[in-house]
Amino acid sequence: MSKSNFTRRGVLKTGAIAGAGLTLPTYLRADGHTGFTNAPGDSEVVLGFNVPQTGPYADEGADELRAYELAVEHLNGGGDGGMLNTFSSKVLDGTGILGREVKYVTGDTQTKSDAARASARSMIEKDGAIMITGGSSSGVAVAVQALCQEAGVIFMAGLTHSNDTTGKDRKANGFRHFFNSYMTGAALAPVLAAQYGTDRKAYHLTADYNWGYTTEEAIKASTEAMGWETVNSVKTPLTQTDFSSYIAPVLNSGADVLVLNHYGGNMINSLTSAVQFGLREAQANGQNFEIVVPLYSRLMARGAGENVKGIFGSTNWHWSLQDEGSQAFVRSFGTKYGFPPSQAAHTTYVQTMLYADAVTRAGSFAPCAVAEALEDFEFDGMGNGKTLYRGDDHQCFKDVLVVKGKENPESEFDLLEVVEVTPVDQVMYDPAHPQMGGADASLGECNNGA
Repeated sequence: MSKSNFTRRGVLKTGAIAGAGLTLPTYLRADGHTGFTNAPGDSEVVLGFNVPQTGPYADEGADELRAYELAVEHLNGGGDGGMLNTFSSKVLDGTGILGREVKYVTGDTQTKSDAARASARSMIEKDGAIMITGGSSSGVAVAVQALCQEAGVIFMAGLTHSNDTTGKDRKANGFRHFFNSYMTGAALAPVLAAQYGTDRKAYHLTADYNWGYTTEEAIKASTEAMGWETVNSVKTPLTQTDFSSYIAPVLNSGADVLVLNHYGGNMINSLTSAVQFGLREAQANGQNFEIVVPLYSRLMARGAGENVKGIFGSTNWHWSLQDEGSQAFVRSFGTKYGFPPSQAAHTTYVQTMLYADAVTRAGSFAPCAVAEALEDFEFDGMGNGKTLYRGDDHQCFKDVLVVKGKENPESEFDLLEVVEVTPVDQVMYDPAHPQMGGADASLGECNNGA
């Protein structure tokens, strides 16, 4: 389907106030569900793809949008079908969703919560989007998820790693396929202990928003439990580009490990500064100085170049996985775009398919019927092995990958190697875990928008 058939929408003009109530149309549907937001007609259904097209996470946003477009193509019967051929659920048949052709609109989150809410609001109110998906910033994801809860539409989170998204800020209308900060700590800490020992002193540089906070908390908890000491933690603005003033004090801090709780362009710039200051060749406390990047992506590795070699981190998915679903996706994406997909692309493609599948299994677009179909849904064939969409918090549980920068890459895309596939049981936690908001965290009630 050509792009001329789609409306591309940017940020709504200011005037829509974040948190204000929405006045939305509701329609009667023939399937027996009444009064829900943006019920589609008989011929088409509109999805809203809300990604960072500008700002520090724009690379991830561009890859998310590529994957969304590929998912729409496959749902409408185009291309080779991708993961429709490997998905354990067999209800999707390439005829759209419940016989309706899938259309989409887009918004630019700018990696800013207010802009993301405004663009999501525009897609819901003006374009009739029945589902919103996207992200690349957990601050954005939490803000847009709350808006979707209020509006009565399903939010299928894109790249969002903060515990908060399905922790203290979880919502009944929101669902996350991507892993989270707790899972990174649980998977990464044993590998760090084996590689670097348990007598280490860590210095954290942390992006100053909710993803950074929960990632720092998770890495601190998991590494301190194995014997590491945290000597300092410093918050850095999301808009920061020059990190030299933050790196310089590390050398005299008594630390022998720098943990960069940064993502996207922030990580590229902070890691580059750390290397320029000589941290990779430094010695401290009689040991080689080490750098850790808790959340990795191939796009970040590409941006950081040689600097990532040997540096450990975690990732939700990687294109080198050999399972049937991963390879089907890599083949489809590579054929269409000429290069392998990132983890951001993978999670957004999967979320789109999972939404379409849930609607089809429910026989309805009504948000609460879709939510019920997603809750405690077990599936396979989409990468990372068998996966559970847990009903308690709407978090997916699956295997987690520990990776490191490859010493001898064979191509410009061969930048990370998987060193550990952490089984799902090792990263499971109680829904009331303190890092997830404790016993007070609640999904609340599903909202159909009536």
